[in-house]
Parts: sequence; C-alpha cells; structure tokens
Amino acid sequence: MDSGILATAGAEIWWQTHGEGPAVVLAHGIGGNHAIWYRQIDALARSNRVVTFDHRGFGLSRDHDGRGRDAFVDDLTALLDHLDVEKAALVGQSMGAGTCVGFAHRTPERVAALAICDSLHGIAETGEIKTIMDAARAKTADLSQIERVLGAGAPRELATLYSQIASFNAADRHSLAGRFEARPAADLGGKGFPILFLCGVEDALFPIEAVRLAQADVAGSFLVEVNDAGHSAFLEAPTQFNDTILSLLQMAGHVGKAGPAHSNAAGYVAVGGAA
Repeated sequence: MDSGILATAGAEIWWQTHGEGPAVVLAHGIGGNHAIWYRQIDALARSNRVVTFDHRGFGLSRDHDGRGRDAFVDDLTALLDHLDVEKAALVGQSMGAGTCVGFAHRTPERVAALAICDSLHGIAETGEIKTIMDAARAKTADLSQIERVLGAGAPRELATLYSQIASFNAADRHSLAGRFEARPAADLGGKGFPILFLCGVEDALFPIEAVRLAQADVAGSFLVEVNDAGHSAFLEAPTQFNDTILSLLQMAGHVGKAGPAHSNAAGYVAVGGAA
C-alpha cells in the first residue's frame, strides 16, 4: 500500500493505492471518502492496482480555493498523471460518478471501463427522467442523510459506520460548491470502452426507473439492478457489487496476472462470511 498528498491547483488531494496491475479508480460519493471503500479494496486489489482518493473538501483532502465540483475532473487528471496511470477503469458512486463521467468525456482514451453506480451525475435530465428526478428530490429533501443513502433493510451498525466516516468531511450536500457539466446520456456511447450502470432497486435519490431510461440511451452499455439495496449498493450488497465490477474488468481485458477474484473463486472471502 502506498499513500500521499498531491498538491494540485487550489487543493491538496489525499490518495492511496493497493495491489498491482491495471489501475482501477474508486471515486466516492458525497457522504463518503477513501475509507468508505473498505468492502471493495481486498477483492479488487487481488489482480488490479486500486486507487482510492478523497475529493477536495472530503476526508484528508483540502479545497483551498473553494471550487468544489468544478475542479473534480482536473484533480483526477492530475492524480492519474502523478501516479503514472495512462489508462484506468473508473468506478464512481453517486457524486463520484459525476467525476468519472466528466473525465470520460474529456479523455476517453484514458478510460478502460466506466461504472456509474447509483448516480446520474454528469448526465443531463430531460423529459421523463427529469420528471422522475424532480419527484425524487421533493420526496427526499427532508430525509436524514442515512435515510437518503441506505435502504430500509440496512443493518444499524452499517448506518453508524457510515455516519462516522462522513464525519471527517469538511463538505456536505448543503455546502459543496461547484457543479458537474451535464451532457446527454447518448454522448457517453461509442467511446470504445464498456459502460456499466449499477443501481440499488430501492435507491431513493436516483430511482431505478430514471436510471433505466438513461442507460437505454447509452449505446453498448448495460445495467445491473441490485435487489434489497438502496443508494449505497456497494455497502449494502458488497459481494454482488464486487463481482459485477470484476466482471466489467474482465470484459474490458483490464485484469492483471493474478486473474479475476470472484466471490466463488479460491482465495476471495466475502466480507462477513466464508468463501
């Protein structure tokens, strides 16, 4: 494991890497930071170099000039340059997906695969999608952060841990500055890399109906729906989430010499139970 702090334009970006092989970037959501990926790192790092980082204003990173989301794609570009990563698979959850989508539009030649998880950030809302999303925003506006991000069946200890991890962030959904550039979903298609949409069926923030409509407009993409999970499928259903990402990496030919490590493969023990 390696870690460090990268000084970028107006910020300090904390990063960490695990394992060896083709790079996989995990970009966290607004309630998370690098620590939120504790259920993914072991499985993904068995055959890949996993890069986690804190967006500026989150975790151990600092947003000195207050640009927030306006600078997220610049920061990711600077980080991959610093780590000598020419091409990476991008896994973005909620807010982090907006960073990954923006990076994919700007430098598609550096993207091996793209996973858009519980998110439509960076995708323009039009027609029926906007109608669904407007209703979801109205319905969730007064909910607590835990009610917004975890499904009804999530265990109490998971909610506690999520809150503890989020407490280290300087920014939250009310204070975060900047915005993502939103482009039509169709603009993501035809860029030469596989695109996965993954969404919890119980996601209150990005209803599955809206995600289905957006995914249908992205040529060559596919959708995985996770039952009994809300907005944080990566936490609520980690084995299914990890196996889906590992399958995406295989599809992209972006796997190291150790080979894939699915939940039924020797050597991979799922969190909370035996293989």
